[in-house]
Amino acid sequence: MSKVTIISGSPSEHTRLNGALEYAVEFFEGVNHSPEIIQIRNLPADDLIQARFDSKEIIEANKKVEDSSIIVILTPVYKASFSGVLKTYLDLLPQNSLVNKTILPIAIGGSSGHLLMLDYGLKPVLAALGATHILKGTYIVDNQVKKLENHRYELDVEVKTRIDAELNKLKPFLLSKKGVFSTSV
Repeated sequence: MSKVTIISGSPSEHTRLNGALEYAVEFFEGVNHSPEIIQIRNLPADDLIQARFDSKEIIEANKKVEDSSIIVILTPVYKASFSGVLKTYLDLLPQNSLVNKTILPIAIGGSSGHLLMLDYGLKPVLAALGATHILKGTYIVDNQVKKLENHRYELDVEVKTRIDAELNKLKPFLLSKKGVFSTSV
């Protein structure tokens, strides 16, 4: 059975990105998977900024990635790119740590003008870490996520449809041992 890790690159605890995170968790739980979650903002800031590869918390987070065959990466868009918080963590992943993993990127930004950030900003970095199977991903505009009470968020129907299309591509691989796409499956 494939293991799943969700990496959230938001520096904020209360972010519309949590709507996508919660939606992805519900999907995986609905197919009998409990994903590991790495909230990068909860890792020690000094360890991230000073690139402490030997940090206990960084090693534990990296182990979750190593043990997973499916990785969902969530990021807000800042200055037309993925978050610096996410970049500091990706810099601490071992070289080729994303080899033989299926990656689903999900981003949220203020306008559709940053839609291509996934293709021209995030995916090249993931490829540099060895990722060869990166799904198309989903880009969400902030106004497509409704803020509810108690720091809860609701995705609009159109966003759910697009995320479902990407998440459903993972279903055949959630039961496989490798969890990666191949022509022999």
